[in-house]
Amino acid sequence: MSAIDFSDPATIALLTEALTAAGVDGLEISRPGGQLRIVVAGKDGARISSTGAMPRTPGSASAVVKAPMAGRFCVEHPATSAAPQNLPRSVSDVDIVGFVEVGHILLPLRAGRSGVLTRLLAEPGALVGFGDPLFEIELQS
Repeated sequence: MSAIDFSDPATIALLTEALTAAGVDGLEISRPGGQLRIVVAGKDGARISSTGAMPRTPGSASAVVKAPMAGRFCVEHPATSAAPQNLPRSVSDVDIVGFVEVGHILLPLRAGRSGVLTRLLAEPGALVGFGDPLFEIELQS
């Protein structure tokens, strides 16, 4: 028997659909290489984990927004035709700075910290894994 590949977006989408159909509230899987958490949120649909910036380390003036799960990285909402916003740009801790797309589910990525979004650390449209760095935020002092 082979191990399930939890970095595969199709596998995660299948798990999410199965949980929703079965009426299960959620699932959390922890392994040495990472963690996958799927929370099914009643009438609002499924929500897969949540993300924020990494905790600030002493002496550090920046934080990194990491992928909460495997999926396709989107800087802008796929349904919009708006031109991507240029960097650097100011963000608040609740601003949505991008998305991770898994099947038909689109997970918004929040900045998690107020500051200046300075660098894109992953290519738009790239397949990213759990914990992959996506953005760098220069923190406000």
